[in-house]
Amino acid sequence: MFVGALELDVLLGDVRSLKQKRSVVRPVLAELRRKFEVAVAEAGHLDLYRRALLGVCCVAADSGHVTEVLDRCERLVAARPELELLSARHRMLGPED
Repeated sequence: MFVGALELDVLLGDVRSLKQKRSVVRPVLAELRRKFEVAVAEAGHLDLYRRALLGVCCVAADSGHVTEVLDRCERLVAARPELELLSARHRMLGPED
């Protein structure tokens, strides 16, 4: 079993409140869940309204599949016009860990 984690640090566009931030971040999280069947949450920068740290997790029997799914998640977020992807960090846990 392999577990992959992805941290996406994003900068939000024209957002002036936490309520507006939620209205931008929630659809992105829902799309990631729906398209890729991953666990996803806003995991950081909770008190900043122009930044968000999104956490994505995938579990599979094959490390290649985990890497592919997380890469596709990263590309989806990077392609969103209302977000600017500042950094992406991948982690993998395998049977030896």
